[in-house]
Amino acid sequence: MTKPSLPELLHTAVAAVGGTERPGQVTMATAVADAIDDGSHLLVQAGTGTGKSLGYLVPALAHGERVVIATATLALQRQLVERDLPRTVDALHPQLRRRPEFAMLKGRSNYLCLHRLHEGVPQEEEDGLFDQFEAAAPTSKLGQDLLRMKDWADETETGDRDDLTPGVSDRAWGQVSVSSRECLGASKCAYGAECFAEMARERAKLSDVVVTNHALLAIDAIEGAPVLPQHEVLIVDEAHELVSRVTGVATGELTPGQVNRAVRRAAKLVNEKAADQLQTAAEGFERLMELALPGRLEEIPEDLGYALMALRDAARTVISALGSTRDKSVQDEDAVRKQALAAVENVHAVAERISNGSEYDVVWYERHDRFGASLRVAPLSVSGLLREKLFADRSVVLTSATLKLGGDFNGVGASLGLAPEGTEGEDVPQWKGIDVGSPFDYPKQGILYVARHLATPGREGSRGDMMDELAELVEAAGGRTLGLFSSMRAAQAAAEELRGRLDKPILLQGEDTLGELIKTFAGDPETCLFGTLSLWQGVDVPGPSCQLVIMDRIPFPRPDDPLMSARQKAVEEGGGNGFMAVAATHAALLMAQGAGRLVRATGDRGVVAVLDPRLANARYGSYLRASLPDFWYTTDRNQVRRSLAAIDAAAKADSK
Repeated sequence: MTKPSLPELLHTAVAAVGGTERPGQVTMATAVADAIDDGSHLLVQAGTGTGKSLGYLVPALAHGERVVIATATLALQRQLVERDLPRTVDALHPQLRRRPEFAMLKGRSNYLCLHRLHEGVPQEEEDGLFDQFEAAAPTSKLGQDLLRMKDWADETETGDRDDLTPGVSDRAWGQVSVSSRECLGASKCAYGAECFAEMARERAKLSDVVVTNHALLAIDAIEGAPVLPQHEVLIVDEAHELVSRVTGVATGELTPGQVNRAVRRAAKLVNEKAADQLQTAAEGFERLMELALPGRLEEIPEDLGYALMALRDAARTVISALGSTRDKSVQDEDAVRKQALAAVENVHAVAERISNGSEYDVVWYERHDRFGASLRVAPLSVSGLLREKLFADRSVVLTSATLKLGGDFNGVGASLGLAPEGTEGEDVPQWKGIDVGSPFDYPKQGILYVARHLATPGREGSRGDMMDELAELVEAAGGRTLGLFSSMRAAQAAAEELRGRLDKPILLQGEDTLGELIKTFAGDPETCLFGTLSLWQGVDVPGPSCQLVIMDRIPFPRPDDPLMSARQKAVEEGGGNGFMAVAATHAALLMAQGAGRLVRATGDRGVVAVLDPRLANARYGSYLRASLPDFWYTTDRNQVRRSLAAIDAAAKADSK
């Protein structure tokens, strides 16, 4: 029997999921198959509606080697495991003459820990463990959630937090889960044989396709100890998010609260001298943090240096002492010790990292209204780490609707540690970038309007002319507006202003769960939804409910963002253009994602309105515009109002 061709397999899979075959999808599948066959790397920009998940699943399944797929969002993980993979595997089974197995794998803290559930949580003030079910009043929300999770533990097959509906708060979940550092290990744990996290790992080892998240991929790369099973092909979907997720995993933090927790957890398990040393170091650190002012620390101040060395040395003493004492009064000492060790090791690791003062790290103070001050350290760049760990031993395919910025892939490539496309050389990963387009006719379906007549937005302060423009546009559109704002303060101010001016429901992020807000927004065309960062890339509302997407300003990083400004400065010191490489690239990615909210289906029509004249007037404006979908472009305010009114009238006529 001849081996089925890739187009045949793709055709079968598309029919099975009830989709329509797109030319871009065929181009993508062929390019993915070629990259896998010759062990090279591929960046694929595939616009909304291309059907990109099948564009990589079909060639990956056809190849037959183990594949890891890493995504940024829970929604896409679910879609792959619950919809795309089961249907595709069923459809291709007769032609492939095998049935590839697939599994989901996440970090340990995403799974219910049976030891925590049945034995309780190590208590900080008293000896031993406390039963969280006794401690939380059954009438309280926490108590009810814990009782519900106890019932759920008996029926769930996965123990995966995301399978628990409705969900629970982080606080409630923290009572029944452990981090990998706190885990006793399957061989030492009384519940090791039934452990949900271990079962998920075993399923992954036996699967042909493992679906995971960017964070676990980052942990696998950074920690050195492999978390993911051996694999020949890595596919990174939503790849525009990868650098920030890896940076997040590689960021360390110290807060007085966290250090004091470590002191309390270790105090009963070590000799008095070691406990006192850590307590004294913690108090010194806390006093310093009370005076900390937010901002980057280019040099570590002398007093902070001493405080960190004291913390590091005291933590090291406690870690050594923890190994030698046994306290008969502590129940389930292994679990208590493991939790204490995890807390103290984290303090030691971060204090040592900041004390060592690598030129490749950025250190800064942050202040939070509720949680007080924290000391943070993050890598200046993760590109070297990604080049070394991501592209070394496997073929890597990175895909997203937004990878091509300003007309090419080199900006995103550089952030991933890749030399410009076509660069030859030893130890230089070979890659190519392809844009397979979109099934949508952007120039006919959408307008990009830049409000050129407005004043350039300042750092703070009211923008009266912008509010007038916003109100007129929303009025012309008949509601139907997704407002994307550069800060929560700006979103709140706009919602407040428009609620007073217009007779349209204005929803504001934070006033309900994101899921509920999006559902309400999608259900009523007159409704508007205003919010900040997660809305720029998390909203999928096709149809007449979203016909106007407004961006209040170009979303450059804040000038006082310590990490972004440090990265910008480093590029400039290397002779590059720091503003374009860091700030403009960051803004271009967000704007491309935000503009992508408008056209989600072939029948969608609408306007993306940018209320920042710099997009039309500034030198970098053309770079940002080239990163957006190819909408019809105008700066004519009257034209855009007429177009919005016509789109609104057509939508009303269709709904009758």
